[in-house]
Amino acid sequence: MKELLSIKEFSQFSGIENTTLRYWDDIGLFSPVKRDEENNYRYYSPEQVIAVNFITVLSNLHIPLKTIRGAQPIRNPESIVDLIEQQENTLDREMERLRTSYSIIHTRRDLIKRGMRADPDRIVVEEMEERAITIGPPTNFAEGEEFYEPFMNFCKKANDLHINLSYPIGGLYESMDTYTKAPSQPTRFFSLDPGGNARIPEGKYLVGYSRGFYGDMGDLPQRMEAYAKEHSLAFTGWLYAVYLHDEICVSDPSQFLVQIMVGVRSQKMVNRLSW
Repeated sequence: MKELLSIKEFSQFSGIENTTLRYWDDIGLFSPVKRDEENNYRYYSPEQVIAVNFITVLSNLHIPLKTIRGAQPIRNPESIVDLIEQQENTLDREMERLRTSYSIIHTRRDLIKRGMRADPDRIVVEEMEERAITIGPPTNFAEGEEFYEPFMNFCKKANDLHINLSYPIGGLYESMDTYTKAPSQPTRFFSLDPGGNARIPEGKYLVGYSRGFYGDMGDLPQRMEAYAKEHSLAFTGWLYAVYLHDEICVSDPSQFLVQIMVGVRSQKMVNRLSW
C-alpha cells in the first residue's frame, strides 16, 4: 500500500465522497496529513480510515458534526457513553414526534376519505367501532352565546389540558335532545387523539351529515329525529359531532362537512324492557 493517498484514492479506500472530505477539512473536522505547498493537493494516510470510521458511525446516529468535532480529540469510553445516551434521548423525543405525526396523518386521512364517500342527504344506521378521544372541560355557554367563543377558550386551554389540536376536533352533546335544542352549543369539545382520556363506545349509531361552518347544522337535527321516529329507534347515550372536512382540506367554510353520531336501539326493545 502506498504511504500516502491522494484525495481520490482515499475516497475510494474509505468510501467517503471527495466533496465530503473537502467539507470536513474546511470545517476542521477531518484534515489530510499533508497539503502540497505548490498545488494544495490533499494527501491522506491509510491509517486515517480509523478517524473516518469514528465520524461516520456517530454521524449515522444523527449526531451533529459540530458535536462530533468537539468530542473527537478528548474521547474516552465515559465521554462517548454520555454522548450517545444524550443522542438516544434526542431520538426518543423525535420518534415520539414522528409517531404523533403519523397518527394525525392516519386519523385525518381516514376522516377525509370518509367525507368523500358520504352522502350529506342520507341518514343511516351504522355499527361503529370503539374510538379513543380526549375530552375537554364543560363549555358552559352563556345565554345567547354562539359556538365561537367557547371553542376559542377550549383552544386556549388545550396545551394545559394536554389536548393536541392537530387532531380533528369534535363536539360532545349529552343527548339527542340537547343537540336538537342547541345544535351550535356542544356540552364539551374533544380531540380525536387516540391516546385520550375517554372512548366513543362501539355500537349501533344513527349517522347524519351536514355542510356548513362550525356550529351550523342546518335541518340535520330535525331530519335525524324524523328518521328515528319513522324507523322506531330510541336515542341512547351521548351524541358526537366530528368534522370530516374542515379548513385543512376545504377552503370554503360553507363546505365543511360534519358527521353526527348518536347511539340508537329499537323502540320495540325499549318498550319490552320497560314492561
